[in-house]
Amino acid sequence: MRKIVDIEDKIIPKLKLLAAIEGSSVKKIMEDAVSWYVDHKQKEQLKTMSKDQKEDLGLLLLMQQADASSTVEEDDLFNS
Repeated sequence: MRKIVDIEDKIIPKLKLLAAIEGSSVKKIMEDAVSWYVDHKQKEQLKTMSKDQKEDLGLLLLMQQADASSTVEEDDLFNS
């Protein structure tokens, strides 16, 4: 997905220098920086969550991974 992002003119030469040092592209450097920032914020947020909030988040993640097309009959669910 392509998005247009406004970047301060002072940052562009720094990005180009980092890209040259890393042997990478400016795009890749920016993607890595954004990924790192998002991961950092998620970890920061997890540290401030209560135990109940962490359990709720874990349940939500498990529910997102579940196969929604797979169903169980109501009788099987309550009679087992």
